Amino acid sequence: VQVPLFAIVAFGIILMVKGLNGFIPVIARVGMFVFIVFYTVMDAVNGIAVGILVKDAKELSPSARIIVEQSIESLWNSSVVGGFSVIGALGWVIGVFAAAVSLRRAGAPRFPVAMIILAVVSVMWVLWGYSLAFGAGGDFIGNLDFIGFKDVSASGEDGGISPMLFAIFQMMFAIITPALITGAFVERFKFTTYIVFLVVWVTLVYVPITHWVWASDGWIAGLGALDFAGGIVVHASAGIAAIVVAKMIGTRRNIERGVEPHNVPYVLLGTGLLWFGWFGFNAGSGLLADSTAVSAFLVTNTSAAVAGLVWMVLDYQSTGRVSAVGFATGVIAGLASITPAAGFVGPMGALAIGTIGSIAAYTTVKLMAKTSIDDALEVFAVHGVGGLWGTIATGIFATGGVGLIDGDSDLLWANFRAAVAVVIYSGIASFIILKILDLIPGLGLRTSEEDEDRGLDIALHGERGYVADGAD
Repeated sequence: VQVPLFAIVAFGIILMVKGLNGFIPVIARVGMFVFIVFYTVMDAVNGIAVGILVKDAKELSPSARIIVEQSIESLWNSSVVGGFSVIGALGWVIGVFAAAVSLRRAGAPRFPVAMIILAVVSVMWVLWGYSLAFGAGGDFIGNLDFIGFKDVSASGEDGGISPMLFAIFQMMFAIITPALITGAFVERFKFTTYIVFLVVWVTLVYVPITHWVWASDGWIAGLGALDFAGGIVVHASAGIAAIVVAKMIGTRRNIERGVEPHNVPYVLLGTGLLWFGWFGFNAGSGLLADSTAVSAFLVTNTSAAVAGLVWMVLDYQSTGRVSAVGFATGVIAGLASITPAAGFVGPMGALAIGTIGSIAAYTTVKLMAKTSIDDALEVFAVHGVGGLWGTIATGIFATGGVGLIDGDSDLLWANFRAAVAVVIYSGIASFIILKILDLIPGLGLRTSEEDEDRGLDIALHGERGYVADGAD
């Protein structure tokens, strides 16, 4: 599966950024192409090697078969590590998308924010985040048994991936979640304050919610609620925090002059990379290359596709035109909606989830436009509403006799309670954290009016995203 996909993405990158020489130099484009081709070839070699080993294993002696099994495990882990590396790149992909949707004078800061989130959360996760999220501490929080990755083994057990590889995979979720929130306050939030908010929010909001839902002893897991890849852990928690911060920080200055994305091709490039990377999150969340992963891959793509098409139709009915940015927004709404259900529903369920998720997100965008809340990248509508709908939809469309369509309402009720709990906790906790930061001397939430008018790229970073020539 990965070989043709990587080939398509490699070719797509060359085409998509061909006209963006001022933003992505030729050497960078060539570098991306070489990396993807190299990984594709290596992954193909791994697949062929596994096939050969499995084919010949029956003819080997018991001792030789042990060596073969160890080789297969090594090859499998190398493919998983490579896949997780692609997922990790989603941190900067969000930066690509957010930069393109922002105004030109504030596009550059989206990249360092995305990179710094990746760096800060990576360090936090090793020091205390993973231990508090997945340590066996009780219903509400873990413990410090794994602090500094102590006793987190790099060796697999019982044919599965190693605890360390699982921790790395979970780290990617921890990085992506606070990155989503930044889309709500682009062009007006203090960079230094956000770094403090990032550390506090991940520790006090994301980590506990992760433990509740995904740790074996978490209280939401004990309810029987199911969240396959982060509908409430990632999208709902971030979406609720996003609308809280958007309300508290106020609207962007001079918003009446228009806030159109300054680079539509870049929006589409970011969307394409997110769409592709989402396969790693959803299909990878089963932690095995099995039938569940195949099904999760299919339903993820199906939901994204139908959601983009539905948004396109809704846009056309409203404006008489087809918006590329609107289509991209619909795709992401479909991806967010299917995330909690990816491992539990079939293709027809995915069509329903993507369709309703797109309509719900589109309607929320229109309603939000009538309020004073300026959620710049529609984080609440797309991720918050999408993740919450997907969580409820899991209880409706889950197969195997556990969904409402099969006559069982227990999962629906459990997921509903889980969604309500996460909405309340993330909303209240985010409000308290932001309020305290706003009152601390030297911090505060919002940049000055002068800095906003100049553009945050120059005011906060002393850099511009676009320079005509060296003398400019």
